[in-house]
Amino acid sequence: MAKAKYAEWITEDGLKKIEHWARDGLTEEDIAHNMGIKRQTLYEWKKKHPDIDDALKRGKAVIDLKVENALLKRALGYQYNEDTYEWVQNMNGESELKITKRVVKEVQPDTGAAIFWLKNRQPNVWRKESEIKDNQTKAQTNKIKADTELTKERTKLLKGVKKDTGLLDALVDVMKGNNEQ
Repeated sequence: MAKAKYAEWITEDGLKKIEHWARDGLTEEDIAHNMGIKRQTLYEWKKKHPDIDDALKRGKAVIDLKVENALLKRALGYQYNEDTYEWVQNMNGESELKITKRVVKEVQPDTGAAIFWLKNRQPNVWRKESEIKDNQTKAQTNKIKADTELTKERTKLLKGVKKDTGLLDALVDVMKGNNEQ
């Protein structure tokens, strides 16, 4: 596609295409590619042309709501019908497909989906414990690193002291030798 100009995308048809692509779940990078522009250009156009930004937001809102509803359904669990079909002959002797068995199936609630939902919907309640654990882990890691560095520095100092002790011992030996003479 030739290099696109914003004017063709702020038309009713252009905005509908942008909204449709966003509704289909395309990323802004993919949408920019479809428009024949770079992602950075799309970001600039969004700032300069609110209609483009609004079209993207409307399209994203639709798919985000669908995903949100699917996540909620998964978090709560749900039931569905599983039908078995068979060919049977009707009164006219013709074959037709009929439901011969219907079983109600149940999908159990997904705790992972529930936790994800709650952490995002009620972060003040559900994120604190994990953040505290994360902070404790970070503090423990930092303490271990500091202890390691301290041990390294002490080792260096002790090696230096050992060298100095050796020199002092030699000096003492020399001095003893001078006193004995």
